[in-house]
Amino acid sequence: MVNNKLNIIDNKIKINNIYCCDCLDFMQTIEDDFVDLVVTSPPYDDLRDYKGYLFNYQQIAKELYRIIKPGGVVVWVVGDKIKKGNKSLTSFRHALAFQEVGFNVHDTMIYRKKNTPFMRSNAYTNCFEFMFVFSKGSPKTFNPLKEKTARSGMEMLVHNKKSDGINKKILGRLNEEKTKTNIWEYAVGLGGTTNDKIAFNHPAVFPEKLAQDHILSWSNEGDLVFDPMCGSGTTCKMALINNRNYLGCDIAQEYVDIAIERVNHYLNKDMQLSIF
Repeated sequence: MVNNKLNIIDNKIKINNIYCCDCLDFMQTIEDDFVDLVVTSPPYDDLRDYKGYLFNYQQIAKELYRIIKPGGVVVWVVGDKIKKGNKSLTSFRHALAFQEVGFNVHDTMIYRKKNTPFMRSNAYTNCFEFMFVFSKGSPKTFNPLKEKTARSGMEMLVHNKKSDGINKKILGRLNEEKTKTNIWEYAVGLGGTTNDKIAFNHPAVFPEKLAQDHILSWSNEGDLVFDPMCGSGTTCKMALINNRNYLGCDIAQEYVDIAIERVNHYLNKDMQLSIF
């Protein structure tokens, strides 16, 4: 059994565990260049109740840069509050803060929600969030996800086209699959985000498939995946299922309890985490 209460004084943490702790205090116990991948969604713009926790994204960015390995990646899922018709642009402020502490903005990806309920009366429906991919140097791992092409098999293909404008064709094979674009689409809600009903006791759950797709893309089996604001534990659960080591923390004990319950469902009894 593993105690999920972090002893900050002794600076003792164990991987494959979830802790109840302020993420900045927690990261100070982690040594430099320790984590392979971070997948998280921060509590931006006070859109949800996070138990009064003050969110210092600039300091979090500095600590993440310190603990991520060279070539490691941080996936930062974030959006913008709309108030009186004006977008906060919080997402861009976050991206600039990460860039200022040394991260490369390796990619700006889009998380499109298939079934978003948020309609606007005088603008198009807002149906996406950003998935910023920050890297410490060039990413050491990229396992591109593939999707089927619209056409495949043998076709007459343009070959050796010259300045005379004449299309010369030769029989060739079209690829059956291609690397996905950087716009990813997911259904949300029960059955889309997750089938774990308990997860929805947290106010903001992102899709398990989203976490899994990033884990598969930017890490390998045995790597350490960390979520410093793990909420209902989606990142930890999907890291476990995909044979990665995981580490999570959250400021709220009730959310840590949910995360541990979800992870324990996939663990043998001898390995299960304890809830205190």
